[in-house]
Amino acid sequence: MNQPTLDILTTRRSVPSRQLGEPAPDDATLRRLVEAAIRVPDHGKLVPFRIRVLRGDAKHAFGRKLAKMAVEANPDLSEAKREKEQRRYEFAPLVLVVSARIDPESKVPELEQNLTAGCVAYNLLLGAQALGFGAQWLTGWAAYDRDVAKLLGMKKHEHVVGFIHIGTPSMEAPERDRPAYADIEETWEP
Repeated sequence: MNQPTLDILTTRRSVPSRQLGEPAPDDATLRRLVEAAIRVPDHGKLVPFRIRVLRGDAKHAFGRKLAKMAVEANPDLSEAKREKEQRRYEFAPLVLVVSARIDPESKVPELEQNLTAGCVAYNLLLGAQALGFGAQWLTGWAAYDRDVAKLLGMKKHEHVVGFIHIGTPSMEAPERDRPAYADIEETWEP
């Protein structure tokens, strides 16, 4: 067994996006990360995922558009929630938008296609950590909003799986309680 690989799994934790700053992966490192992350189970070889890169001015413009959409959809949003929406894309220097691109005509069930895209998102978290970066997988209302999907250029059968915020942690992320093996394992018997 490759112990360093297992160590990445057993020490994985999300770093809150507010604690992520520069530097982000450079272009070569980002390519290496993405090429590793897409090595996922893919029944039917459908490649039912896409990755959109948000950084720099484009990332900030996207964040401003989302904040405006949030306020327009809910004018009674509290001041604290308005500020949270306005600042959501100000911290991590890189955001990767992972989407599922579903082929409804395929014999492969939509659930399996979604799981493949989810595996890409999770591999991005693991890969970022392995490269010395921090990452957080976020969804929120924007992941389920069709206008946001359209803003990102997604077609009818494509939707956001998650926004993966990546950068250099400003502090060590705290560990959280994890379920005990005995609480989640059960042996099936006929």
